[in-house]
Amino acid sequence: MPGESTPNDRERPAFQRIAAELRAKILDGALRPGERAPSEMELKEHHNVSKMTARNALVSLRDQGVLESRHGKGFFVRSFEPIRRNATRRLSKELWGGGQSMWSVDVHDRPMEPVADEPIEALAPAGIARTMRLASTDRVCVRSRVYLVDGVPVMTAVSYLPLDLVANSPVMQVDTGPGGIYARLADLGHEPKRFREELRSRMPTPEEAGQLAMGAGTPVMHIVRTAADATGRIVEVNDMLLDASRFVMEYDFTD
Repeated sequence: MPGESTPNDRERPAFQRIAAELRAKILDGALRPGERAPSEMELKEHHNVSKMTARNALVSLRDQGVLESRHGKGFFVRSFEPIRRNATRRLSKELWGGGQSMWSVDVHDRPMEPVADEPIEALAPAGIARTMRLASTDRVCVRSRVYLVDGVPVMTAVSYLPLDLVANSPVMQVDTGPGGIYARLADLGHEPKRFREELRSRMPTPEEAGQLAMGAGTPVMHIVRTAADATGRIVEVNDMLLDASRFVMEYDFTD
């Protein structure tokens, strides 16, 4: 607040001062992506602090997504280039209607690998049924994927589609073909015409953190997208979890 004083460096805990110094070196390029950060012992001796204080400094930067730890090797400056997720461009019909993957907007020529489970038929979960305006006895197609970029898991996604629309179609296959799910829905006469995404940030559950190989203290971005056809019928709900340290969210707007 205006007029309030802030603690100077001497009043900050030692581990925060050390972390701030290391962060500054990373920002000005003295420590580059992929380089090993000073070890606990090096920080202990240089700053005349305890080994625990030195470790707390490194762990705090790891939890902020600045450093990554490698078992038995120490801490390294995070080298993963963030993915720029352009929500407006990736949902354009020009893209999926032309047989391209939405991920081509995000990763360009970087290697991306979807690891997909076999689609299954199941009763719609209660929340999904409400969103899709289905009866409690209605069944859906469930498609679960984990996406890896540069060999790193960055996002999980579970899509729910009305079974009466997609039964016995390519949507029930692991590989849906060029343009993906939305192109196949268009083939079935239910082309998505309207999309809505809700985004919130939260901490992952232990299971979610394990799926995405996330370090402690890193949040996820939870995105739920609904796609509706020309009649307003919800033809897909996509429940996505993104490792927040791996993404930059980007939006284009025109008047």
